[in-house]
Amino acid sequence: MEIQWVALDWGTTNLSAYAIGADGTLVDQLHNSMGMSQLIPSEFEPTLLDVIDRWLRADRVTPVLACGMVGAKEGWRDAGYSEAPCLPVDGKTTVQVPTDDPRLAVRIVPGVCQRKPEDVMRGEETQIAGYLAKNPNFDGGFCLPGTHSKWARVANGKIYNFTTFMTGELFSLLTKQSVLRFSTTSPAWDENAFLEGVQEAMSCPDKLTANLFTARPRTLLNGTPNEVLKSHLSGLLVGAEIAAVREMWRARDIVIIGDRENARLYQAALGTVDINPLIYDGTQAIIDGLRPLARAFAQAPEPA
Repeated sequence: MEIQWVALDWGTTNLSAYAIGADGTLVDQLHNSMGMSQLIPSEFEPTLLDVIDRWLRADRVTPVLACGMVGAKEGWRDAGYSEAPCLPVDGKTTVQVPTDDPRLAVRIVPGVCQRKPEDVMRGEETQIAGYLAKNPNFDGGFCLPGTHSKWARVANGKIYNFTTFMTGELFSLLTKQSVLRFSTTSPAWDENAFLEGVQEAMSCPDKLTANLFTARPRTLLNGTPNEVLKSHLSGLLVGAEIAAVREMWRARDIVIIGDRENARLYQAALGTVDINPLIYDGTQAIIDGLRPLARAFAQAPEPA
């Protein structure tokens, strides 16, 4: 099938590229570990071509729509921020990136910033736009779990405010670099321990750092299995995050956007307080969020 345009989710550590066919369906996808943090600006185009060259044709220009850290100051081109409250994605604010290869026409979606309290996002705004493209009247909250989880309040098609949590990064640091690494090495998972951690943190969020340390004495004094302690630690961090946005999920519908496993964990965590969120696939959300830009790109008049 002929490829009409390409969607890019280019983050700090990874690049994901999606080839979209003439009928709007996903034709192919490719991934590599060449994220923004490993590249200087002059290396972005060659890296992109290494991934998508086989999708390009010599006789046509292929629109490439990108979101994520590729648009950061340290990325390919600084795409800046739209300031909340704002549309998640606005075709008028995308930034064109000059390329040497004439087969490419690249545009980057700006991130979204919040002035008070200060916060920023890149990539998540496109996922929110993807859900809203099919559900334009949605009024509620979004949970976007990941290394830096986001919770966003959305109404009237706009992002009004949001909060970032370092939950995923803290879990990685604690299990790989802290004293707790000796107690959390197992690749296995204990769902009950995770849910117990969630409930413990939600009932006493002020004791989070004390509860985190219990993994150490439980190893030394009780011989508690590592998979139990790792899962419990994850639950504590996720539970503290959810407790902090209690006002949002108590009053509004919640949509979780992310990869399957992260979304499942947050769904299970919210289930402990009888909240049943809707889950929307993160990859599909990226494609759906960029699709209107690709349509506008295709309809734009050729330069004179």
